[in-house]
Amino acid sequence: MTNLMQTPLPVLDNDILRTFVAIAESGSFSAAAETVFRTPSAVSMQIKRLEEQLGIQLFVRDARSVRLTESGETLLSYARRMLALSNEAMSRFRRPDMQGVVRLGATDDIGERILPTILKRFAEAFPGVMVDVTIDNSIGLKKRLNEQRLDLTLLNTGDLAADGEETELIHRERLVWVGARGGTAYLKEPLPVSMWESSCAWRAEAVKHLSAADRRYRVAYMSATTMVQRAAVLSDLAVAPLAAYYVTDDMDVLGAEHGLPELGHYDIGLRRGPGGGELVEAVADAIRHAFRSVQAQSRAA
Repeated sequence: MTNLMQTPLPVLDNDILRTFVAIAESGSFSAAAETVFRTPSAVSMQIKRLEEQLGIQLFVRDARSVRLTESGETLLSYARRMLALSNEAMSRFRRPDMQGVVRLGATDDIGERILPTILKRFAEAFPGVMVDVTIDNSIGLKKRLNEQRLDLTLLNTGDLAADGEETELIHRERLVWVGARGGTAYLKEPLPVSMWESSCAWRAEAVKHLSAADRRYRVAYMSATTMVQRAAVLSDLAVAPLAAYYVTDDMDVLGAEHGLPELGHYDIGLRRGPGGGELVEAVADAIRHAFRSVQAQSRAA
């Protein structure tokens, strides 16, 4: 007993914990490698070292995915808390002046699928900076930015056509047709489609390609929110054109074998207001980093 008391427990390495959290959140060793700027082999070695240090298995791997074991789930909670505390301490001394509010705009799909990750990681790195978010369509976001009610915004550039304003290209995303997993909505005539009004870039691509393929369709559900589009799809009432990153396990990607034409791409852009400054640029950097992770996950899929 005396020897056990005199032997200190090993210390967990924050760099390895950061890699572990990245794998848990992305579900992929290769995507995590992009996030932490390491090679996939280096990431695997880190996790092997962590498992040996703790004497447990952290992940179960199969051909398509990586998931946490029960012990991995327990460690994830500790790891997040430890990294948050470490980031808070570092920010307190290294970035004492990084405090304030940044007003960020985003479209509905980005707000639902990508923005939470951006905001979570930004809050960990800059605990003194608050990000206030506005969700709107691209046209509304542009108006808010021009009226200086936003500091910067993410938007679908196709919704704005060529308005001559400077936009930084953040991400180019593939559009795909989706239906309910095992659904039959794509068999109906005319094709029931869930989409938004004519100003939507996703709709414009869908209509263009359906018309070129001479496929009859009707707008069965029209909504500005991806939540309603998703509900219509999962109920097998309609198919929808959606960003590839929005596809979930309860959806099927539909293509030529289902009688549907290939869709194109659309661009996600970042625009800043006239002010800017260090805080706004920090948020912009966090956005760029998050979309690099999206691209990495797409390549790994």
